[in-house]
Parts: sequence; C-alpha cells; structure tokens
Amino acid sequence: MKTLLVTGCAGFIGSNFVPYFLEKHPDIRLVNLDLLTYAGNLENLAEVENNERHVFVKGDICDRALVESLFETYDIRGVIHFAAESHVDNSIKNPGVFVQTNVNGTFTLIDVAYKHWMDKPFVTKTGYEGCRFHHISTDEVYGTLGETGLFTEETSYAPNSPYSASKAGSDMIVRSYHHTYGMDTVITNCSNNYGPKQHDEKLIPTVIRKALRGENIPIYGDGKNIRDWLYVLDHCKGIDLVYHNGRSGEVYNIGGRNERNNNQIADRICTLLDSMHPRKDGQSYKTQITYVEDRAGHDRRYAIDATKLETELGWRADENFDTGIVKTIAWYLEKYTEGDE
Repeated sequence: MKTLLVTGCAGFIGSNFVPYFLEKHPDIRLVNLDLLTYAGNLENLAEVENNERHVFVKGDICDRALVESLFETYDIRGVIHFAAESHVDNSIKNPGVFVQTNVNGTFTLIDVAYKHWMDKPFVTKTGYEGCRFHHISTDEVYGTLGETGLFTEETSYAPNSPYSASKAGSDMIVRSYHHTYGMDTVITNCSNNYGPKQHDEKLIPTVIRKALRGENIPIYGDGKNIRDWLYVLDHCKGIDLVYHNGRSGEVYNIGGRNERNNNQIADRICTLLDSMHPRKDGQSYKTQITYVEDRAGHDRRYAIDATKLETELGWRADENFDTGIVKTIAWYLEKYTEGDE
C-alpha cells in the first residue's frame, strides 16, 4: 500500500479532502502532519479517526528531523501540501509567522522529499519513480484585478499582503525544485473556498454566526470587494485530479466561476437564514449588516480562469454558489444552534 504525506489536514480544506480521498483511493494510506494551531481542529477529522489508513501526527512542517523521520518510517511516496498560515488579517499583524510556516516549512518538506526520492538532480532512486510533490496555493499570489479579466496560469505574480507574498515565495521554491532538480511537482492555485468546517474567522462563517447571535454583521469598507467562490468539495476533486493526472512541473488554477462581492454574500446568506431559521422578532437578518473600516492592502477583485484544468483534465465544479451556499448554511446552522432548542 502506497503512503502519502498530507500536511495541515486538520484545517478547513484538508479535513474535507482526507475523507473524500480515502474513500476514493482504498489502496492509499495518508499520514497527516498538522501542528494544530488555531486553524486546525481534530474534531474536523472525526469521521476518519478510526480509519486505519489515516495516521495523524501532531507536529511542525518546519521540524526537519520530524519530517525526515516520517519519510523514513512510512516510506512516503507522495506529498500533498495544504499546511499554511492563511488569514490575511493575521499576516498583517504578524508577518514573520507566515514567512516561517509558508516559506521555510515548504522548503523543509520539498527538500526532504527530494533527498528521499532522488539520488541527484534528474536521477530518481530506483522504485521511487512517480513520487510527486503537490503544492496547494492561492489566487492571491496574482494580486488584484480590475473590473474585467481573469487570473490564468500565465498571470504575473503581484502579491499585495504578507500572506500572499509568503505563498508566492513557497510557489517559487516548489517551481525551482522542478527546474533545478527535476522533481515531479505540481502547483494548484485556488479561488476562495467555502463550505463545512471552515474556521469561524472567515467571511461566510462570520456572517452566519453573527446573524444567529443577533450581533452586528461586519462588512469591510463598502462591501464591493469581489471574490470567485469555490465549494470546498469541488476543490478537493480538482486536487485529486491534478495530483494523479496533471503534467509534471505545471500549474493549474481551480476556480468556481462564481463571482460575488461581499455585499451579495451577506445579502444572500441573510435571505436564506430568514427562511431557514427566522428571527424570533420577525425582522430580517439584513438589519444586522454593518460596515467597518477596510483592512490594509485589501485586494479589490479576484477571479480564476479554470479553462486549463477543465480542458486538460475534465474537471467541472459540481456546485454553483446558489447550491453550495445552501449546503454550507445548513451545516453551520447545525453547528451554531446545537443545544439552542
């Protein structure tokens, strides 16, 4: 049985990916390395806690001795690297943590993988052919868009926050190991994910949580910042496709083709909550929407062109925003109203 190392999979996207991947690939075991910082929660992995093909290890991707021991103990034959500090507001307050985890951590992982899989540049060890390093990145490395246009795999990097700059740095490290050493690498850059298990601090869980608590729903600036929204399970399916079938050394953008600004997101969530879980006073949750000072370096618009992934690998998003947001709200309603009745 082949063993892959996955990182950061007690977090939002990874904890959706692990159950999906284990069910789809019964011949693969996953070793899951996660430091369990504020963004990681073992409860996210409850559905696989008794799965013998899932091994959880608490630890830091920057701990080279630990990473080396995992490669030796489990003879790791592939890496799917989710682990990252990812909240832009936190990167503004404490950028050093982002550089350490996202840049140095990625370097540690890929350098250990290189030495485990290869004898020297462009010479793979016998039996280690096909070992691949898949790096999960973000559309934020491309900077911001005007009112029109889409990010493609050829878009120049122009990161505007310490978070996106650290992710851009990690992308470049992975790229360099392909071109300098001949490693089999792929990179995926995704648009904004949403769905079950997302951290409370993010926009959609915040809107739902604040609404249900009767608190002000905070929207940055004028609320007209636009993001391309991707349902998390569709992202997981794209990662699976690229890991198994993507061309070595290539970058694939994964986007939902669902552009919405923050005002539209808040308005839609409140409308759905009005019918799914009405306020006791009969008023709309929209009355709780308030505007707060915009954050520093807030990019105006992101939008992904996923044509390459669609045409080369046949990927299609199964959810559009209208279907995905209903599933998402239903999950958070159960989480946030548990014990209220």
